[in-house]
Amino acid sequence: MSAVVAVIDDLREESEELDALVAALETERWRGPTPAERWTVAHQIAHLAWTDEVALLAATEPDRFGDEVAKALAAPESFVDEAADALVAAHAPDALLARWRDGRQRLGKVLRDAPEGTRIPWYGPPMGVASMATARLMETWAHGQDIADAVGVTRTPTARLRHVARIGVRARNYAYAVRGLEAPQEEFRVELHAPGDELIAYGPEGAAQRVTGSLLDFCLLVTQRAHRADLAVTAEGRDADQWLSIAQAFAGPPGPGRLPRAEQAVRAEQAARGDR
Repeated sequence: MSAVVAVIDDLREESEELDALVAALETERWRGPTPAERWTVAHQIAHLAWTDEVALLAATEPDRFGDEVAKALAAPESFVDEAADALVAAHAPDALLARWRDGRQRLGKVLRDAPEGTRIPWYGPPMGVASMATARLMETWAHGQDIADAVGVTRTPTARLRHVARIGVRARNYAYAVRGLEAPQEEFRVELHAPGDELIAYGPEGAAQRVTGSLLDFCLLVTQRAHRADLAVTAEGRDADQWLSIAQAFAGPPGPGRLPRAEQAVRAEQAARGDR
């Protein structure tokens, strides 16, 4: 099995796992909030459906995809929210789920059939087929985490997390660029402990700048699904420490990130008391 086919298969499995979770939810749960501000469960699935459809457009009609990039450049802070809002307004949960299923299946077929060496335009740098599949897996996992958190489900980490970690590491310089910062010249060493004590490592063993920790927690960090203070990920070296504060595995403007759990608890208590 080629590396490209393997990641496409993992994307399918990640999507099917999330599909099973949301398909079992009552309609009212789809309207419930998630940790992403203003986004319901329906918004999370709408975003995945929209992004799969845009990725399909990029792979099959790159000229038309250029129009989508222009929309993003015109409204970089709102175009993602607007797309999710539009789909949520247009579809009941069952129709929204059906649309996501259809789009991801069509995208999967296009990625499997793409000629070797294909480059797909995107909102960041163009990507190869494996990288596009990895990006879709990363987003599916990250938005699935929002949904799992919202409905009180603890997901079992899988080997698919290695794809999320890889894109997080490869996007290191991008995280600096979108903040107008100059990325360090030297490579970092990243060592992550996966379930079963497997070690997943990137970068030269002798690098002075090092990041170590849990594979799951690193993935939560680079997808900005948890605050660094709540995660078992540590840095050795000033540059590595700075990176952990700005890391992002996704294309687009820097995300707002999440508050530490302690601060979330304080705000929740204030809200319950009606404090301003």
